[in-house]
Amino acid sequence: MNAKELKDLQAPLKQQYKDLPESAILTLKAVGNLGQEISCKIDTGKAILEAGLHPASGGDGLLLCSGEMLLEALVACSGVTLKAVATALEIEILSGTIKAEGDLDFKGTLGVSKEVPVGFKNIRLDFEMKTGAGEEKLVSLKKLTDRYCVVFQTLLNGVNVESSIRTIK
Repeated sequence: MNAKELKDLQAPLKQQYKDLPESAILTLKAVGNLGQEISCKIDTGKAILEAGLHPASGGDGLLLCSGEMLLEALVACSGVTLKAVATALEIEILSGTIKAEGDLDFKGTLGVSKEVPVGFKNIRLDFEMKTGAGEEKLVSLKKLTDRYCVVFQTLLNGVNVESSIRTIK
């Protein structure tokens, strides 16, 4: 896809969102079903994924780790965003790799220490690309990728999260 094709593809959507702002607000959903032992099965629409305990919290390493899935979502979102921005800016990327790493202290999640917070302390996102683009274009590419990546912005700025529990019959 080139810049014109991307612009042509997105132009009607942008116009619709300007004319009918409420049409731009969607609710994305994920559903999981409790699995055997300590696991949860997530139907992605493409495959059923099964998450379980990370080995550092007692898992055997055979099931997906939800913390790693969060990092994978960050990599996926930033990769798609980077490609869209590069296309719009007409930056040719010959190949590339995106890596996300996060530091987690399992003393928090296992309740060993109430002083240790549960969750990632730091997340690092690294892009390596083969491109002929100059430094100025790469700075712009990085800035716009960070700005428009949904997962990156959600992690960076935080979001209100509500939780509920109820029984069913």
